Amino acid sequence: MSSPAAVPLEDVGERGHLDVQPIVLRRIVEFAADSVPGTLRHERRLAGIDVGEAGASARVSVGSGDPLAVDVRLELTLRYPAPVRAVIEAVRAKVGEELTRIAGFHVRTMTVTVVGLREPPTPTARTRTPL
Repeated sequence: MSSPAAVPLEDVGERGHLDVQPIVLRRIVEFAADSVPGTLRHERRLAGIDVGEAGASARVSVGSGDPLAVDVRLELTLRYPAPVRAVIEAVRAKVGEELTRIAGFHVRTMTVTVVGLREPPTPTARTRTPL
């Protein structure tokens, strides 16, 4: 039995194009920022009820002109006490590296706003009340 002849693929540039949606870029930015030591995910509450965790929040706009350049606005909470400038520089570096590595985009501008400084949560033992 003979195997089918291999068909040579077209040049990568001639096969089509790839669109990466801004929501994907936003998730990459948020995950990268949350992975930097010194940043903090914190509990979210609605009307006093715990509704999960929140970390960095980003807005990403694809730049005009260079289709692979993005503008990033990032809000995050840092651990207290943390060297704010050093953590922000690490966040900028990590976000840039991850956007390039994962999606092939690069950061044109990045605005980082620290919305809070909090102590890391301490583990608490849950107590049971007798019935």
